[in-house]
Amino acid sequence: MKKFHRQAPSAPARAAALAVSLAMLAAPALAAVERIEITERVPFAPGVKFGEVGEYEKLRGIAHFALNPKATPNLSIVDLKRAPRDKRGMVRFSSEFVLLRPVHGKSTTLVYDVNNRGGIAMLGQINGRSPKNNDPTTAEDAGDSFLMRHGFSMLFSAWTWDVAPQAAGARPLVFKPPVVKGVRGMVANEFIVNAATEVATYAGMRGLTYEPATADDPHAVLTERSSQGGERKVLPRARWQFVAPEQAGGPGRIKLEGGFQPGAIYEVRYEAKDPRVTGAGLAGIRDLLAYFRDNPVEDAMPPKNVLVFGISQSARVIGRMLHDGLNVDEQGRLAFDGAFLQVPGAGGSAGFNSRFVQPTRHPSMLEEHDYPADAFPFTSLPSRDPLTGRTASTLDKAKDKRGRLPKIVIANTSTEFWNRGASLLTTAPDASGDVGPAANVRVYGFMGAQHYVGRSRTRAPFTACVSTTNHYLPMRALMLALDAWTSKGTLPPASAYPRLEDGTLVTVEAYRKAFPAVPGIAPPEQNLRQPRLDYGARFPLQGIADIVPPLQKVAYETRVPAPDADGNDRGGVRLVEMQAPLGTHTGWNLRAPETGFAGFTSRFDGSFVPFARNEAERKAANDPRPSLEARYASREAFVAATRAAAERQLAARLLLQEDFERIITERAGLYDRIMARDPADQGCNYLFAAP
Repeated sequence: MKKFHRQAPSAPARAAALAVSLAMLAAPALAAVERIEITERVPFAPGVKFGEVGEYEKLRGIAHFALNPKATPNLSIVDLKRAPRDKRGMVRFSSEFVLLRPVHGKSTTLVYDVNNRGGIAMLGQINGRSPKNNDPTTAEDAGDSFLMRHGFSMLFSAWTWDVAPQAAGARPLVFKPPVVKGVRGMVANEFIVNAATEVATYAGMRGLTYEPATADDPHAVLTERSSQGGERKVLPRARWQFVAPEQAGGPGRIKLEGGFQPGAIYEVRYEAKDPRVTGAGLAGIRDLLAYFRDNPVEDAMPPKNVLVFGISQSARVIGRMLHDGLNVDEQGRLAFDGAFLQVPGAGGSAGFNSRFVQPTRHPSMLEEHDYPADAFPFTSLPSRDPLTGRTASTLDKAKDKRGRLPKIVIANTSTEFWNRGASLLTTAPDASGDVGPAANVRVYGFMGAQHYVGRSRTRAPFTACVSTTNHYLPMRALMLALDAWTSKGTLPPASAYPRLEDGTLVTVEAYRKAFPAVPGIAPPEQNLRQPRLDYGARFPLQGIADIVPPLQKVAYETRVPAPDADGNDRGGVRLVEMQAPLGTHTGWNLRAPETGFAGFTSRFDGSFVPFARNEAERKAANDPRPSLEARYASREAFVAATRAAAERQLAARLLLQEDFERIITERAGLYDRIMARDPADQGCNYLFAAP
């Protein structure tokens, strides 16, 4: 076993660090990562060989950054020029990182996982298991070892500060950005409760917020309203007070006389101080990748290919980096060759880089419509906003000095079309027509899938069981396709997403008319139509909000995938579950009445309603959908239909041979559980195989 050591880099690493230091002395305007400090180097999953790739090791370390606020690639970082500087005019900060890599030392593809709220995300979806305590150590932490067996090196680091304290033993990756002392400004925090409570946390999901500049600020304002567009009612200041966090370092709370109630949207506004330079975290991702791209680390050669991967919030981080040109390093070179944006919704072109920004927050149909997560432009080819007359694309600043762009894969599920404005990626902002992706971009819509593969065994706090459609399998295929595209020039599968021109992308009104009368569920009356937000004249270019909350202007027009006769979405990637269906899979799931917001959708969850087992049950339930008995003469017939669907996915390069039997086994198991289920049982356990 390799020895555990701290701050003891090898001779080649010391030489590389010295070379970098000398280069910085010669050219102080171009600094970025000054040095890498290795604090731990140990075997990963000791004794385990991952196929032909062999053994892996884990390195932990600290990257030390020095950003030049005057360098052109850094000009878009809000408040960087106001941050404290050293004698050379540099803004300094550091970030912890974790690296998993093959021990054979050969050049490989490095994939950077943009962590989600401090946690490693990629292993959970690609490998099927999230590492315990956010610290990949054992073979169990590798899941089915997909990324290891395919030889990827995996890099993780801290980029955001607003991560709430976690359980003892957890090791979240939390960023400590530069702070601009003495600056004050208004912040707003919106929150809801699912049950009556006297005390509530007002930070975003599992996050932190800027706390009042003045303790228990007497001038703070707490309001309540019944909907996003409803009138705010000010609650008397004497009725409520700020109270200490539940645990040290956690988000603040509010105690309200009479308690907070379901069915109300609360918002607390106050003056905050000392904004963090959150955009420095995005530059840190860029510069860490640029360093690993160019330098050997602990005896290993630099990677032959560099990819970046993000899920949900993390994918929107990548979208913002591209939008601001933060994918191009201080030398004018691409920091990464390719990017995989998984479930980013409309793309994230407005979050993560403004004063007093709170990265944890984002809008859905119910929440956070005043939060600047997405804004024009949304498309990778130029499109025109008819309201402002502006023409732009998300990649206008993403080219390197040679005019090159990274290769990009963007994949959303049906849920993002309902709750995160995903249609804006490929349509004009008024939905007047389709706007195809640029040549370096592929866009995929995983129809019938939800934000993540459903895992809830109860309906609450929603009205239907979740959708367990497994879109992680095509993700694996697309990860290898992106690697081949960037390293070998092999074109990936063609884009596949719902479109206006062929009628697979429609208004909610058209969706509701076409959706069958599936027993137990009814479609939402609206999807997310995010408003244009006016934070004042300084916000678009400087990221400084003068109007809090912002003025809401005309909403962007968003559309949803059209349903077929079974209620399953048309267009896009027709997953195996859609081609040989066992029921109706939707991208939406309505909140239960007891939450106070009946009719609104879950942020992340879809629905699944199985077909009746036979025609007698179908007629008794008044179900218009043909029964399983009518669709498949036997279990063998269903398995044959599933196998044929998997063959088509394999041919389309959206399923890997190694996952072929897996999807058939998963589907056959669900068929068996549906056939064994009592239709009167309203539980959701039948969706899941016994452990």
